[in-house]
Amino acid sequence: MDSEDPTGAEVLAIFSALANPHRLRILGALADGRQYVSLLARQLGMSRPLLHMHLQKLQTAGLVSGELELSEDGKAVKYFETTPFSMHVTPQAIKAIVPTLPEPADRKETD
Repeated sequence: MDSEDPTGAEVLAIFSALANPHRLRILGALADGRQYVSLLARQLGMSRPLLHMHLQKLQTAGLVSGELELSEDGKAVKYFETTPFSMHVTPQAIKAIVPTLPEPADRKETD
């Protein structure tokens, strides 16, 4: 993993965010620089509400950031860009995060 030593929950959020082709396309589109939502939606052939849902998942995982700006005509425009990230997944890296993983929801208690 990255040198910042993410927790198990953070790694799960990142993997979950990356496990969707729409979100990978969004990251690919943002790789060359920030874009505003309407243009990004047109480029990807996606509705703005659907794009916002995917951007929220990416933002929660720390993979993108958003900033609201006012355009010259006074309209609010939301821009998104990727945040720097790098992950090197190895068995040893996974072993290191295992103690910080949240308990699975389906785990049954044994007494």
